[in-house]
Amino acid sequence: MFMQFICYSNCSTCKKAKDWLNEHKIKYNERDIKENNPTYEELKSWWKLSNEDLKKFFNTSGLVYKNLNLKEKLPNMSDDEKLKLLASDGMLVKRPLLVDDDKVIIGFKKEKYLTIFSE
Repeated sequence: MFMQFICYSNCSTCKKAKDWLNEHKIKYNERDIKENNPTYEELKSWWKLSNEDLKKFFNTSGLVYKNLNLKEKLPNMSDDEKLKLLASDGMLVKRPLLVDDDKVIIGFKKEKYLTIFSE
């Protein structure tokens, strides 16, 4: 199984996730989120597949999120507006993202990775 590993090369969490995947011999295709931002259509399908709140796709600790004052604005935005915003700048998207045909994993938590990859 090859997953898409969507990351940002300067992100320490992404580096930890990549090290974990390599250590556990998980095959993936790497995609830099800053160079190749997910499209609206990709984000919409990943969101539906994830069964998560769309807010979880936002990098809430990022500078772009803070500079746009999204903490205040997101509650009043439609899902469509949120998806368009995410598709406009990869730095708004929480990373890493692991995507395959039947799941989407947002962020990196060793425990969650262990659970998912031991199935």
